[in-house]
Amino acid sequence: MYEYSDFDEAFVRRRNAQFRAQVERRIDGSLTEDEFRPLRLMNGLYLQLHAYMLRVAIPYGTLSSRKMRQLALIAERWDKGYGHFTTRQNIQFNWPKLTDVPEILDALADVEMHAIQTSGNTIRNVTADHFAGAAADEIEDPRPTAELIRQWSTDHPEFQFLPRKFKIGVTGSPHDRAVIKSHDIGLRIVRGSGGQTGYEVLVGGGLGRTPMVAQVIRPFLKKADLLPYLEAIVSTYNLMGRRDNKYKARIKITVFENGMEKFRDAVESRFEEVKREFTGFDPEVIAKIEHSFTPPAFRTAPEDGYETARKADPVFRAWTDTNLTAHRAPGYAIVTISLKAHGATPGDASAAQMRLMADLADRYGHGELRISHEQNVVLPHVHKSDLWALHAALKSEGLATANIGLVSDIIACPGMDYCALATARSIPIAQQIATHFKAIGLEEDIGALKIKISGCINACGHHHVGHIGILGLDRAGVENYQITLGGDHTENLTLGERAGPGFAYDEVVPAIERLLRAYLALRDDMSETFLDAYRRLGAEPFKAALYPAEAARDAA
Repeated sequence: MYEYSDFDEAFVRRRNAQFRAQVERRIDGSLTEDEFRPLRLMNGLYLQLHAYMLRVAIPYGTLSSRKMRQLALIAERWDKGYGHFTTRQNIQFNWPKLTDVPEILDALADVEMHAIQTSGNTIRNVTADHFAGAAADEIEDPRPTAELIRQWSTDHPEFQFLPRKFKIGVTGSPHDRAVIKSHDIGLRIVRGSGGQTGYEVLVGGGLGRTPMVAQVIRPFLKKADLLPYLEAIVSTYNLMGRRDNKYKARIKITVFENGMEKFRDAVESRFEEVKREFTGFDPEVIAKIEHSFTPPAFRTAPEDGYETARKADPVFRAWTDTNLTAHRAPGYAIVTISLKAHGATPGDASAAQMRLMADLADRYGHGELRISHEQNVVLPHVHKSDLWALHAALKSEGLATANIGLVSDIIACPGMDYCALATARSIPIAQQIATHFKAIGLEEDIGALKIKISGCINACGHHHVGHIGILGLDRAGVENYQITLGGDHTENLTLGERAGPGFAYDEVVPAIERLLRAYLALRDDMSETFLDAYRRLGAEPFKAALYPAEAARDAA
């Protein structure tokens, strides 16, 4: 795990001191809210519906146990005892007092964390595959690349006032778990014809009110050219991107309006200029970054106890069936800890839960944790012989829910319960769906399913790429929920299709039940997922289930 250099430490402390002075000026009235707003946003501080919200960066989703304990302390001392993990692999504290924010930032700096560039029209927190460094299908750990980009982009003088916010995602596996095709720039580590690793570079992805799938701008980029090429893309966008309309200011619109060929030509021309000026990587910096992600010392131990426990304990067996992923090291597993207990707020973790996860990471997981874009926590390296004890410990704090990838493992934005931009509630809808399908006993029968919920058109809940997407809107002061079908967040990223008219708040759960009962009746066998059935059959039978009255009229 990357550790701060003297420069990193001094930089963050200096920024914190600067912001402390700005907060003091806001409190004494020297700064108006309009004057303070751009300053607080540069430090991750939002003003939401009820209070300030501080968004803390968790670069590429990687946390140490020490950092997780500090987040727990912050939640208890300056918030309401919990934090909210987001689809950008960040954590948000929803209730800090403005007077306390400088103290929170200093507490974060004590464990090499910050909130810089978690907001504003700049390059945001770089995200990566949450199984990085552990996944069995991985070509190469993407986190050294993500860390290099973090260092390059932080306080970059040219890119602090871009036309709009800018997001970069990195994966090192052929199976994309970082949703890179929904990013402004997506990077996939690939092997070239000679066996060397480099990058497939994609550009122009994004969700929100105008969802678009990123396109390949370079099929293979040499590693040594990464920063010059990123510089070329972002600087080209900085010049070509629209500033007259914030809804048309993202790079996806720039690429769409100019065409990929014109945009690529401009990038390649700029790349040649940047490359001539680029002096190369500092070998010591690169060596330090790569060394920071050396795998832990994996141990060899018998696995007999794991299989014995699976046979003896059906609750444990169910958890291992859903919450474990294949690891690259023999005898190990990747453990996903669900923050989606039935009826819970997706992505929320209490201070007690954070401390327990930190303790278990030290005891069983080499001191390392990850935050997934799906709002869960991951222990990337756990030996199978420790899984039964780990599961027993997780149960004590309600963290042993066996539902990863099932109907209750829902991505949901904070919605109108917190967000000033939201037009509808997301959290209660997610809670109702989760508890309903558990209560009627269909969750396991339904199997693999991705439901994603957004409380406004900005799509922070990724509804566009849900197998079932739910978008909450305001219709003349009344909440109305549109449903999309057939989305896919993987390497085959597909935008879902709107099924038809929206549903009232109290109609959503019955509509989803009709939809999923239709799927159970229509699927070939239990191995056919909802998404597979939708692709095989098309939208019509599922629309008929959602809108039975219309289907009956058409039949008549």
